[in-house]
Amino acid sequence: MVLRHARTARHSALTALGALVLAGLPCAAAADASPVAGPAPGAAQTLGADRPSPHLLTALQRDLDLDAEQASTRLVNEAEAGTRAGRLRNSLGERYAGAWLRGATADELTVATTDAGDVAAIEAEGATAQVVERPLAALEAAKEKLDAAAGRVTALDTPVWYIDVPKNRVVVQAVDQAAGTALVKAAGLEQEDIGIRLSADRPRLLQDITGGDAYYINDSARCSVGFSVTKGTQPGFVTAGHCGRAGATTTGYDRTAQGTFQASVFPGKDMAWVATQSQWTPTPDVKAQSGQEVQVTGSAQALVGASVCRSGSTTGWHCGTIEQHDASVRYPEGTVDGLTRTTVCAEPGDSGGPYVAGAQAQGVTSGGSGDCTNGGTTFFQPVNPILSEYGLTLATAAAQAATGQQEAGARAWTAGSVYEAGSTVTRDGVTYQCLQTHQAQGAWAPAGTPALWQRL
Repeated sequence: MVLRHARTARHSALTALGALVLAGLPCAAAADASPVAGPAPGAAQTLGADRPSPHLLTALQRDLDLDAEQASTRLVNEAEAGTRAGRLRNSLGERYAGAWLRGATADELTVATTDAGDVAAIEAEGATAQVVERPLAALEAAKEKLDAAAGRVTALDTPVWYIDVPKNRVVVQAVDQAAGTALVKAAGLEQEDIGIRLSADRPRLLQDITGGDAYYINDSARCSVGFSVTKGTQPGFVTAGHCGRAGATTTGYDRTAQGTFQASVFPGKDMAWVATQSQWTPTPDVKAQSGQEVQVTGSAQALVGASVCRSGSTTGWHCGTIEQHDASVRYPEGTVDGLTRTTVCAEPGDSGGPYVAGAQAQGVTSGGSGDCTNGGTTFFQPVNPILSEYGLTLATAAAQAATGQQEAGARAWTAGSVYEAGSTVTRDGVTYQCLQTHQAQGAWAPAGTPALWQRL
């Protein structure tokens, strides 16, 4: 299901636009801060994991069955593990086969390699080594073949396929064995290389749209705001693409004029952004429980196994864990690639709402199956591809004004650019390699953020 529109009556500004609105102040490029004496900040400090919102901790305790200390420890461990996994990904190169977290406090980082000779290096980073047959690149290539075949196979009996990193294989979710086998065959793959998971679940878009803080599209349909962004000086927000097409107008929770969809993609992806009028002021707030708020400080992508929380206009604030990245989902309206699969529950009316991991923006709700009474599976469209596709800057609590000049050159580090893990940049004549996928901010220049960049 893709979860979207709803009714509410709140009397605040942009924070009332979605049941959980991830918003913020404009974030522009800034010069590197002067070096500070003492050790460089760790990953938890850089990503804000050491300063969690009490509302985030409460939800993690409830949904992941943790106590307060475990919830706090988990967020710190997840942030630090992302940096360690990034360093190992860069050093292992083509032998890298993925990383994931386990344990109540996410204290078990596993990194997979295709070469037993890498075990000592992995363990030196405090991770458990797992030697597997297929590198991540091979799994990604197999999934790309499934993506291509899906365009030629129209049946809805194979609604989801994804890379299962812990099992070192690609998985096709199908309603029966024959349907799964047919998709694998159409992709030209060997069945022994692809796992087929039988499930009656069929992710779908739902038209009965309900919710809390939301916005109306063309005075009829209704969705939740995702994250506040800027494009130059133009404020706006990102949301799910299925909520509206380019040119559609929006009104706010109070039915006053709000903005216009500037771009939208669905199916294929599930992304869109809306340019808002001046009275809708971006803030760094995210609606949590009981009208409370949390804030985002960036968009560093969390690992498989990390905790993630979501809110929407129907069910509010719920948490779970990330199961897989880069999942493909075949809705009745078409296939969407590049989604992240989670254990967070959701229901109709939650569509477009934000996902956060600690203080890091992750994505906007796309669809799923199940509900928040019996549990379910939900998918989100990652936020970094939306920012990159439309040239948007995520609004964050750590925004800084532009005070310096950027270096010339295609690989020069630039605030506002989205960098994938493994990519390289230069800054002040030094080359760095990215450890965690994120949108660069002025406060996150490579020299001062070893949690995100490794000097080469």
